[in-house]
Amino acid sequence: MKMTRQHFLAGLAALMTSVALPAAAADWPDGPVTMIVPWGAGGGTDATARMIGSILEEQIGVPVPVQNRTGGSGVIGHAGIADAAPDGQTIGVATLEIGTMHHLGLTELDYTGYTPLGLYNADPAAIFVQDKSDYATISDLLTALNAASDGEMKGSGSAQGGVNHLALAGMLMAAGMPASRVTWVPSEGAAPGLQDLAAGGVAVATASLPEAAALMEAGLIRPLAVFSNDRLDIAPDVPTFTEATGHEFALGSWRGLVAPAGLDPAVADKITAALGAVVSDPRYTEFMAQRGYAMQWTTGADFEAFMTASDDRLGETLKAVGLASE
Repeated sequence: MKMTRQHFLAGLAALMTSVALPAAAADWPDGPVTMIVPWGAGGGTDATARMIGSILEEQIGVPVPVQNRTGGSGVIGHAGIADAAPDGQTIGVATLEIGTMHHLGLTELDYTGYTPLGLYNADPAAIFVQDKSDYATISDLLTALNAASDGEMKGSGSAQGGVNHLALAGMLMAAGMPASRVTWVPSEGAAPGLQDLAAGGVAVATASLPEAAALMEAGLIRPLAVFSNDRLDIAPDVPTFTEATGHEFALGSWRGLVAPAGLDPAVADKITAALGAVVSDPRYTEFMAQRGYAMQWTTGADFEAFMTASDDRLGETLKAVGLASE
């Protein structure tokens, strides 16, 4: 039979289709895709993971069970993701703590143990004072801190070495002051630290705006600046720290979807595409907006670069506060 141009092109298209995806990518998903969450049920990371998982199930046509693997200050869950087979059947949520755990000597695991899929949330920390405080602006606060003795003022918002502690220490260092200028009062999370601020037990507190929403609405505390590169849609009147002071500094908690290192790039691309559809779904965006979580979608090499920069910045700050093991 004579091969016509039409037959040739059809055959070529079929050949290209057959080689467009390696067998591993063509076969994915091969059964349920487990999503590991390193933190407890009911928290923000768990809630966002379950929303993503429920929509992802519709996208890929298989169950996406969420497993909470807690303990070791996040080590157990993060290790569970990294130690899984790199076949795309296990993914998970990595959080900022993957950039602190190894500096604290809790594990040797760091961001290089993962295939980055997509950064979906980054909530910058903000610095708060009592609503009746004399500090009207962040510049007023920095002026007072410059004149204060080391440890004279107290701050709170997380455990020692937590993201909110590092946010305050990083702010002080960016402004040319030692991290010891403010005495850190450890708390079991942002909520009790912010309540301590409202009660007058500390002079300042650091937390994300969503974490502080209730006390802000009650008129007990107010933010002076956010540690982000741009002003936030949920608080457009609050300046960034850099904008208000000229000192370069940004830090906050973040959440990203990852797979074990060594995942076939074609499979990674397929998962990332499915997740991209999830984070653009109106149900997801409404969920995030209602809870005040900042939304973004940073994938592949850009997400890896973000994790690298976060790791470096956190390591420097942990050393400055005397908590780094190396």
